[in-house]
Amino acid sequence: MKAKESLIPKPEPQASKAGPTGAAASVVGISKRFGKASVLENISFDVAEGEVLVLLGASGSGKTTILRIIAGLEMPYTGKVILHGKDVTDLPARERGVGVIFQSYALFPKMTVEKNIGYGLRIRKRKGKEIRETVNELLSLVQLNEHRKKYPSQLSGGQQQRVAIARTLAYKPEVLLFDEPFGALDTQTRVHLRREIRSLLKKVNVPAIFITHDQEEALELGDRVAVLNVGHIEQIGTPFEIYNHPATEYVATFLGAANVLDAVVRKDFLEVGSAQIPAPALDPKKFKSGDCVKIIFRPEDVSLSRGDFLRPGHFKISTASIQEISFVGAYERVRLRLDRPEECMTDDTPYYLTTQTPESQATKSIIATRPKPEASATRLQVGERVVVAITSFTVLPQQGTRRTN
Repeated sequence: MKAKESLIPKPEPQASKAGPTGAAASVVGISKRFGKASVLENISFDVAEGEVLVLLGASGSGKTTILRIIAGLEMPYTGKVILHGKDVTDLPARERGVGVIFQSYALFPKMTVEKNIGYGLRIRKRKGKEIRETVNELLSLVQLNEHRKKYPSQLSGGQQQRVAIARTLAYKPEVLLFDEPFGALDTQTRVHLRREIRSLLKKVNVPAIFITHDQEEALELGDRVAVLNVGHIEQIGTPFEIYNHPATEYVATFLGAANVLDAVVRKDFLEVGSAQIPAPALDPKKFKSGDCVKIIFRPEDVSLSRGDFLRPGHFKISTASIQEISFVGAYERVRLRLDRPEECMTDDTPYYLTTQTPESQATKSIIATRPKPEASATRLQVGERVVVAITSFTVLPQQGTRRTN
């Protein structure tokens, strides 16, 4: 096989993330309806060459429909799909050069690993030498050389997944689509395999789109993550951005556990009950004094102490009683009931801490996590009262609420 046709391209200087003009794959203004029901509304995003984008959402959010539209298995109501500058919206699936890896793998049970990988090339009437060279290269790439003569039934779930990916890569797809590929695997295998797959995708430099409802999987796999909610993209950004700076309350509470409290904007601080948290960087065009807002913070951003002495960068929000303490291996999870602060009234639909029920949210419970060394050094007890402080938070507006007293 010629060097320029190699499945593993030579490293090139890292370009900036592609915009609309330089993207390897683009979805532009996609909408989809089934009858009168709207499933997707004005979905747009780009995927750069070699980038991994994860579509993260709950069941019914529309992520599978997006994948099927890109693959050519569904037609959009409006919008278009562009692959490497070519509008493929009206092309049938077989002419798009898209590789799809399903959860079921769909391997041929009576073919060996090497025959499964070479199947797509054989039906495309490629020469025997090309098929052998491609299969050998892919077997090495997915680290299955010693299993080449085995049948799918003789492989583990993770090995079968790698065969499915190698078979798809054999005909050099324009973009790879992964439809919840790790759903059928046990937790330990999933963690190991997604690291392998991410490393593999960086080697082949093909744009890839994953869909999943697993938040940890999205954070570990994606260069960027798009969070979907009932047919809309709530936020798209790097894992760091969407986890630490969620754009909406839905994103915050869907992507891991998050605590949500009411607050009131003052001149250069936020008022949380009787506590005052410095907030000098609030955008005056977005937040005005007297506005009711929500502050969102992660359990790991909470610090607990028995006294009022706080370390620099820690801001007291309340005192609280400990309701529950759970040992979770590397850290300790503490559920607390805050002394109930005054609320900003709103008609907004509430979102709840992902580990709570709506009933428990009404008691103003929050979750804190403490790393093992801290938990071992300072033992806390259920029923004990502590001072609650936070080190980092995000401020989001509450629509239609304002308190000026």
